[in-house]
Amino acid sequence: MKEQKEFVGNVRDLHVYRLAFDCAMEIFRLTKQFPKEEKYSLTDQMRRASRSVCSNLAEGWYKRKYKAAFINKLTDSAEEASEIITWLEFSLACEYIDKDLFGTLTLQYEQIIGQLITMEIKADSFCKIP
Repeated sequence: MKEQKEFVGNVRDLHVYRLAFDCAMEIFRLTKQFPKEEKYSLTDQMRRASRSVCSNLAEGWYKRKYKAAFINKLTDSAEEASEIITWLEFSLACEYIDKDLFGTLTLQYEQIIGQLITMEIKADSFCKIP
């Protein structure tokens, strides 16, 4: 049986974008509970990086006619996702989150990174604009 490809009309149709968006919203909800003294450090950094995963992916999606620009934005998006994992480690060490939540979010961001790397490897198939 032949695998049916999912139609991608815009960036929001990408599974990786939807996962990154959901994770960014989870980071937003989670950081609401962080101490006030973290507002301009950990909270702000986590929110900015999590949103940057989506925004860089969106920018790259609309630069697909330029393969190098597309790949660059995918790389930026993956870098932001890896930054989140570091901030999650600090959140765990500061006891703002528990090990289960750390594990869940880290796994999701590792999946995002993996999907972005796959997109980089298969950039030619994404850069064929109808």
